[in-house]
Formats: sequence, C-alpha cells, structure tokens
Amino acid sequence: MVNVIWGSTQKPVASKQLADYFDGRNDLEGILYIGYPIIGTPEGAFPIDALLLSPMLGAVVFNIVEGRNPNDYKELQDESFTKLQAKLLQHKSLIQGRDLKVTITVMTFLPAITNLESYKSDGYLIANLDTISDTLSGIKWDSKVYYQALTAVIQAISTIRKGKKKRITQKPDSKGSKLRKLEDSIANLDSIQSAAVIETFEGVQRIRGLAGSGKTIVLALKVAYLHTKHPDWQIAVTFNTRSLKGQFERFINTFVIEQTNEEPDWEKIQIINAWGAPGERSKEGVYYNYCKTHDIEYLDFKSAQVLFGQGKEFDGACEKALQEANDVKQIYDAILVDEAQDFSPHFLVICYEFLKEPKRLIYAYDELQSLNNKALPSPEEIFGKNPDGQPRVKFSSPRPGKPKQDIILEKCYRNSRPVLSTAHALGFGVYRQGGLIQMFDQKELWKDIGYKIVEGTMEDGCTVSLARTAESSPEFLENHSSIEDLIQFFLFTNNDAQINWLVESIIKNLKDEELQPNDIIIINPDPVKTRDAVSIARKKLFDAGINSNLAGVSTSPDIFFEDDAVTFTGIYRAKGNEAAMVYVINAHECYSTWRGELARIRNRLFTAITRSKAWVRVSGFGKNMDMLISEFKEIKNRDFKLEFKYPTSAECEQLNIINRDMSKDDKKRIEQHGLNLVEIIESLEKGESILDDYPEEVIAKLRRLFDREKKK
Repeated sequence: MVNVIWGSTQKPVASKQLADYFDGRNDLEGILYIGYPIIGTPEGAFPIDALLLSPMLGAVVFNIVEGRNPNDYKELQDESFTKLQAKLLQHKSLIQGRDLKVTITVMTFLPAITNLESYKSDGYLIANLDTISDTLSGIKWDSKVYYQALTAVIQAISTIRKGKKKRITQKPDSKGSKLRKLEDSIANLDSIQSAAVIETFEGVQRIRGLAGSGKTIVLALKVAYLHTKHPDWQIAVTFNTRSLKGQFERFINTFVIEQTNEEPDWEKIQIINAWGAPGERSKEGVYYNYCKTHDIEYLDFKSAQVLFGQGKEFDGACEKALQEANDVKQIYDAILVDEAQDFSPHFLVICYEFLKEPKRLIYAYDELQSLNNKALPSPEEIFGKNPDGQPRVKFSSPRPGKPKQDIILEKCYRNSRPVLSTAHALGFGVYRQGGLIQMFDQKELWKDIGYKIVEGTMEDGCTVSLARTAESSPEFLENHSSIEDLIQFFLFTNNDAQINWLVESIIKNLKDEELQPNDIIIINPDPVKTRDAVSIARKKLFDAGINSNLAGVSTSPDIFFEDDAVTFTGIYRAKGNEAAMVYVINAHECYSTWRGELARIRNRLFTAITRSKAWVRVSGFGKNMDMLISEFKEIKNRDFKLEFKYPTSAECEQLNIINRDMSKDDKKRIEQHGLNLVEIIESLEKGESILDDYPEEVIAKLRRLFDREKKK
C-alpha cells in the first residue's frame, strides 16, 4: 500500500490523478509525497512536485505537467536528479564506500497528453496514466535495507537527531548502550506523523495524540515546512511550557536549513509564550500582542487573579480582551498551538481572531494529559457561531486528495507498554481500593489511544479487560530491558532514606551505567514544595561532583536541560519534556487527598511517569506509598492489563461530582469542618459539600460509629 501525503502544490489536478493511481496500487509499498520535499541548494530552495519512496523502487521523482506543453522537460529532469543525488550523498547512512546505495529515478508525468511518442527521448522517462505502470515496472532497487535510512533523510529526521550530543559507550549491556539502540530505532516519522507535518488544511486543523506520540516535533516541522513553502507568511507557534522554546528553535532551524540551505527568517517566525509580558521581544506572548495591537488593557498574573480569582487568571484575561477589542486586526497567516489542553477556549479564539483568512489555526493536544473528562470542547463550541447561526468552524469528513482537518496520532513512541499502562491505571484509579477516580465521557477514546478489548465488553456495568497492542506501543520500546527494570516502585521509612537512595542511584546511572546527566529527570509532583524537597539531594550530588539544575529556577525559564547537569523539576515544568531515566519522588503525596483534589494529584503522577522514554523509578514513604505500591502490584500481576467494571452513566455522573474542582473557599471551609460532626452534617444538609469531599478515614470513622449505634 502507498500512503499519499498531501503538501502544498500548484498543480492540483494532475497531482490528484497521480495520487489516485498510487492509491489503487495494492501491490506496491511506500509513501508518495505531493509538494514535498524542498531541497536546499546554493541557489536556494528547489521544490519537488512529487516524490515516491518505495522499498521496491527506491526514490522516484515526478515532475508533473498540467496541460499539454511539457516545455524542456529533459533539463528539469537533469536538475531534479542532480539536486536529489547531491542531498542523499551527504548522508553516510546511504553510502557504501563511494557508492550511493539508493536508486534515483526521475519521471515526467503528463496525464493530459495521450500520444507521448513525439516527446520521448532516450534516457528520459515520461508517462501518462496509460503508460505509468509499464514505466515503473522497469525500475529495480536491490538495496531495500537502506529504505528506512532513506525515509529518515527525506523527512530530515536524521539531521535533527544529529543535533544531539553523540552518545559514546563502552559496555554493550549498559543503560547507555541500550538507550543508543533505542534512539536509533525511532528513526522515522510514521505515515500519520508525516501527514500531520505536511498536510495543512485551509482553516482550523487539530492534531490529537497521547503523550509521546510526537506532537511537539510534528508542530515544529510543520512550522518549518510552512515557512519554507511560504517565506512571506507571518507564523507564530505558542505553548504553555516555556522550556519547550529551545526544542522548537532547534527543530525549526535544522529543518529549514535542510530544506532551503539557509537560516530561517526569524522576523517571520515567532516562538512565543501564550501569556507574554511587556519588554524585549523575547518576552512577548500571543495574549500580550493581542492587547498591544488593539490598544486594550493588558493584565499580568496578579492583576488577573484579583479580577477573576485563583485558577481563572488566564481564561478571564483572554475573555476580557476578546470583549474589549474593536476592529480586530489580523496579522498572522498561521498560528500553531502546542499543549492546547492547557488553554481555555477563549485563548484559542484569540488565536483565531488574530489570523488572516482562511484562518489557519493548528492546535495539538493530548486528550489524556489531564486524565479527566474535561477535554477541550468541540470546534463548533470553541469558536461559536456566525450571525446566521451557523458554526464559524465546522469539521468535515476526510476527502480523498484533500489535507485532513482532524489528525489522530495513534502510536506512542516514548512510553513502553508497561510504563504507559501503569500510568493510566494509577491515573484512573483502576486498582485503587476506593474504586475508580475518573473516566472518559466517550468509550471510543480507549480504542483511539491504542487499547483493545481482550475480555468482556465496554457496556455500562460490565467488566472489561483492556490491553495495549504491539501496533500502538511498539515492542522495541520494552524489549531492551526486563519489565522489572523498566518500572520500579520503592517504599522507604522516611525522607532521609529516600534521598540517600536517590543520590546513590543517580551516581550509579552516571558512573556505572553510562547514562549522561541530561538523560535523567527527577520530578517532585507538588510544584509548590519542589525547591525545598530537592535541596538536600542536590547538595549531596554536588558533594559527589555531579552538577544539577532546578528547571526554571537555577536556569532560564526557557531552558529545561543542560548537557552537564541532571534536572530536578516540579510537575508543570516537566510537561512537554522527556528523559531516559525518570525518578518520581514523594509519590505518596499522589495517593490520596480531599476527594475534590484526588483527580488532580493522580494527574500529576500520570504526567510524571509518562515523561520517561525508557526507565521509571517511583519512590515515597509511609502508608500511602505502601497503598500505591499495592496498586502497581495489581497492574503488574495482570500483565499490565486494565481490568475494571465499566461505570454506568449514573456512576460516571457521580465520578464527575467527586472530581469537581472546588474553589479555594470551598476547600478552606471543608478543612475547617475537620472532625466536627455537627458542622459536617450542617454542610451536607445545606449542599455546601458532599460526603465524598471528606477524607476517607473520617468517613470510615463515621460509618463505624453509626454501625455500632445500630447494633445497640
């Protein structure tokens, strides 16, 4: 099967005919790119009309002719051949000795010309729909072992990966050696990721996927591709986690140079935070620019908190800006939003308003990143309606020959099956003693994110067993190490014991297991306590000659990793980043709390665990850590299957109530009630709280007291 990926083309009719032809070839494997790649040359960017990559045929360039005039097609074929050959010769992965091991074929495709005889010339291939099969049948490639490397070069992934520091190892079975092989295995984008990079819908487009499915790199490459194809466009990419800025800069810069042989024009590309602040250009953000452009009041965090309350600062500021802006100015040609699940719909509407027609807004998000049922609303809800009552944005079904408007990245290339299944089980409370914590509104999401039903059914009230597939969780992600080594939980008697173990483990990682400092992240789930929680460990590492940084505190807010330092972080700065070895300390704080906060702290644990692309170590102390380990043992004993009774609609509604967000005043009032029975009863009667808002031990004591009274 040939996957057709649609980029931008000035030859839509003939390109569609070529795509339809390959779409009907079930006997051929490969990828057909339309309007891609663009090859960087000393003279500038050289666009290719279409390129077929096939393990059977190698690389086949199609120069497409719309109409009946082929002009001097031979000169263009020569130029296409030499440009692609020069590009491929730069990569050692495609060369043996002095020989390029890829067969390059150039063909002119002229579907409007029926009689080709008068245009034929020895050494130059031309074809229409009647002759293309015979022409292709004459192409042979005997070095298909190079196909994966060829695909990586065309996608520029091999070049991007070279940007990382070279990993040198001496021990074949060390973690460093295993990591090097693992990184080599993730060489290419899959077909869906490639489509997400190149296919751009003329309007609003969304990209959905799990943590680790490649959303950030896809968006970065998409920015670079759009900039290369449309260098006059004003493009912005924005996000919530400031430490992503460095990743975006590196990926975009590398990809644009690969495509054009020139640095990107940073006056045309803005990598900016969502909020922003006055001052130098590096501090600007989408919201700040919107306020400045429309001459309306800009609110900083503290001002917004006074006006709208805790937790509603940015949403309130964006809503106010939308209401106050008159004569909206449209200054961007495309805006791309990463981590869209962290933003309110009002921010996405600001991005939409800021765009010129046809409103190219691309937003990517992880429907599970917060592990609750408060996913982003539908596009129709987010962007509202026109004066005639019709939705401003409406998603249409996929159409052949057209870019997809809604792309789901199905595979997880970061977390192994045991790691991801553990994160989901803990996040949802699948094996929690008190039962499920939260559940999806839509049952189909389980299948969308790569789980299959192995037993039972996902009907209300029925027991179901779900497992990840080898397709959605590639086996090479877990085959490098035993399951016992991939993910481990540790219970300590106190914090001192936990810190001593952590320091000794990191020293071993670096000195014996050939990991590099930037292969290691230590995550404390509670962002407020992180500075104090990690200070002793950092000092002990320093005394042992190991540097560390506290992300966003000892480093710039825009920097997460440093080459010579291990990284300590709170959960919010960890989002969007990954490392080979992830330590989650003080995990006992994620076991239980006020019911209104339970989903939130379990989300932190889920997010922390899913930062790992190889190994996870989860530690804590006390009874709650012991209970958390009991949940993990249940997961492991079931071979990382999720087995539970699917909640009924009524039970799902109850879960929603249990996990509702409480205001600061609500929490304070419930805490003040403490164990005062009269106040608890009054609060319950007034509807100010529900029974499940109170700690489990309080509820258990009350029930024991009532049961004892009944027996008297």
